[in-house]
Amino acid sequence: MALRHAVLAALLDGEFSGYQLAKGFDIGVANFWHALPQQLYAELARLEGEGLLSGREIVQEGRPNKRVFQVTEDGFAELERFAAASAKPSFIRDDLLVKVQAVDDVDAAPVIAQLRERAAVAEAKAEVLGKLLRRLRGELDEDEFLRTGRRIGPYLTCRRGLAFERETREWCLWAAESLVRREDVECAGPT
Repeated sequence: MALRHAVLAALLDGEFSGYQLAKGFDIGVANFWHALPQQLYAELARLEGEGLLSGREIVQEGRPNKRVFQVTEDGFAELERFAAASAKPSFIRDDLLVKVQAVDDVDAAPVIAQLRERAAVAEAKAEVLGKLLRRLRGELDEDEFLRTGRRIGPYLTCRRGLAFERETREWCLWAAESLVRREDVECAGPT
């Protein structure tokens, strides 16, 4: 997937400025696609240049003018083509997992600390995603929202992010505890 498709999908809810898009990316889309604000601004310009987005300037009093973007017919067609294409399998690239892989031959203490830090980060992200899910659902319970909600795509991706963060937290704590128990046994020596 290219950043272009993530940007187009993020703009399906309406017209947004680059700043609003970056904030929305940071909260909702970042659980499956990471992009820096400058990458988003550059992609907005490219997509507008290709006719996949249309932009217009909004004059603001007392603040700088802002440019807002929305998906064009060609942008919708591009998303349609993207949605119809076969999805490639995902894979994990994670420095922490490389460290865990090598933990038998390095000092385990920093790895254990990093696992605990990652667990705390995952817990915080899960909390944010849980709040976002509740906001997206509004007054509806999940089943009703999934049957009748106006747009469920963002909800579904947020649920995937929540499951990922919860599992990451659980695994990191389990791995850290496994390493601690192993160190305790090694320190005690043979009995």
